[in-house]
Amino acid sequence: MESEYMYQLLTKMKDGDQQAFHTMYDATYQDVYRTVTFLVDHQQDREDVMNEIYMQMWTSLANYDTSRPFHFWLHGLVIRQVQRFRVKSWRRFRIFERICSFSREEPHWDQPSVLTSGTNDMISQAIKKLTDKQRTVIILRFFHDYTLEETATLLDIPLGTVKSRYHAGLQALRKNIWNLPPERMEKINDY
Repeated sequence: MESEYMYQLLTKMKDGDQQAFHTMYDATYQDVYRTVTFLVDHQQDREDVMNEIYMQMWTSLANYDTSRPFHFWLHGLVIRQVQRFRVKSWRRFRIFERICSFSREEPHWDQPSVLTSGTNDMISQAIKKLTDKQRTVIILRFFHDYTLEETATLLDIPLGTVKSRYHAGLQALRKNIWNLPPERMEKINDY
């Protein structure tokens, strides 16, 4: 989407134009959902997080600084909502754990078309094995092409922490996808 057109939509949204919001939603939904799919395991949870992201977009639009790139701001909303979801999930888990023993479900990655556009199953499986913190950094770096400094800004953590998670994530990915053909491995090692 052209950035000029995007800013026109944002202006209309600030004025309360719901049609502009629907247009913005249609233009950004796939990108946001793809990111959420990598960061949140369960389908129902993803839908809840998606709803929260767009609700937060609508309510905090007045705080958006139009001098900053829209997608950077949007990805910041995505990361903050995923982090809030994780905190809520952790609290629910602790309560549930106190009530009875916990049996962990296998994560559902039931939107293969979302995951395979721009990636493949082997890499998707390897990304699923990363910790949440490593996965977040890897997704922002590889799928959204943010620099490590931008990632630190988005996550509101020190650059050194981002570098640490990034390198640990890369090592884990290399370990998990060691049997890739050499040309594929070289492409991955470029990052």
